Amino acid sequence: MLSLDYRNPIPSLIGAFFAWKVFLSAIALGSSVGPAYDTSSTLLSPEILSSRESPFDLATKLTRWDSIYFIQASRRGYLFEQEWAFGSGLPTVISSLAQVLSIFGIQAHPSLESSIGTCVAHTSHLLSALVLYELGLVMWKNQRLSFVAALLHVLSPAGLFLSAPYNESTYALLSFSGYLFLAKGLLGQKKTFAHDVSLVASGMWFGFATTFRSNGLLNGIPFAIALVQELFTTPSLSSIRRRFALLIGGLAVAAGFIIPQLVAYQTFCSTPSPTNPRPWCTSRLPSIYSFVQGHYWNVGFLRYWTPSNIPLFLLAMPMLYLLIKSGLEFIWRPLSLANEPSITGTSSRQAMLLQAMASSQLILAVLAITNYHIQIITRISSGYPLWYWWLTGLIIDSKTSTVGSNIVRFMVMYATIQGVLFASFLPPA
Repeated sequence: MLSLDYRNPIPSLIGAFFAWKVFLSAIALGSSVGPAYDTSSTLLSPEILSSRESPFDLATKLTRWDSIYFIQASRRGYLFEQEWAFGSGLPTVISSLAQVLSIFGIQAHPSLESSIGTCVAHTSHLLSALVLYELGLVMWKNQRLSFVAALLHVLSPAGLFLSAPYNESTYALLSFSGYLFLAKGLLGQKKTFAHDVSLVASGMWFGFATTFRSNGLLNGIPFAIALVQELFTTPSLSSIRRRFALLIGGLAVAAGFIIPQLVAYQTFCSTPSPTNPRPWCTSRLPSIYSFVQGHYWNVGFLRYWTPSNIPLFLLAMPMLYLLIKSGLEFIWRPLSLANEPSITGTSSRQAMLLQAMASSQLILAVLAITNYHIQIITRISSGYPLWYWWLTGLIIDSKTSTVGSNIVRFMVMYATIQGVLFASFLPPA
């Protein structure tokens, strides 16, 4: 019987993680609710991904929807312009690991990249839960709160998206790592060189995260706010060093988005006298990502607001509620979960960091409502720690524990149903 004890956090989190993954894997392997809505995965490897595929091929069951693009890109790079809508981080990792395996004599197999992507997703999800636990300790110094929040991340309604060859689990790992280094850099009592190095390292983690998901750019908001605050302090050697650290960290976040755009520009726009230059090449701020999102995937302001998409907005409403409600709560009362007085001089910086994180989360929710394909909000929310802490506050407070428990039940039910749809290649997974 699985025993969960916040006083023995790491073994408990690992045990819960494997139990949850076994449950979701069983759902994926056993899911077959009629003819597939889409058979695109057969194009990856017809001899493996066909109607006669083994029912025990988990990697095949998890190679659905966008993961097809990630696997193809990991095999032969970006071939078509529209594929640049998908972050290059995951294909690069899968391709690199496949090359390493080839050195050790592991031959190419039709499902090799899918299997690698699945392993990367599972490993990243486990590590992200452990990092979120450490982040909670740094932010709140509360073992129980940190443990429950990490456990909620394990049970995220993103479900099988955190097991499949998708960006979400690795993005969460990199994003949580960025916030962990950022918190250690900002919340220290002194402005030492080690703290400044932590700030730069934080920006690098966030930059790597942005190569997986473009919404990682929102993680630059805490750097901007902290830098503005630092500019109003009395100039000193430590303050000047801190300003440079925040600036470099923020630039590192931006680099995670800009560098892939430069690579694309070099590929499509810098050939000698191109006969048919792509429209985005001559834009004032040429970005292949922005172009393909709008041109091929119909992403844009209010473009998704059509009657046929009303059910998708309804499915997204619970997650949007959690993001918006928790974000506003931390804007208004950032230290509401603190159970002990903060060390002198750190409470204001902690409040600033939490409010900056809340701002990022709220902007994400607004963009999801107005610009994104709304159904993705359930999975991309998995990389934002704030709402896990807020929900944990509901659960551990006797006055609101019933509400919190009901939300967790919904999360589990949603992930379960979504798992059946995802593995069967059915919408709206």
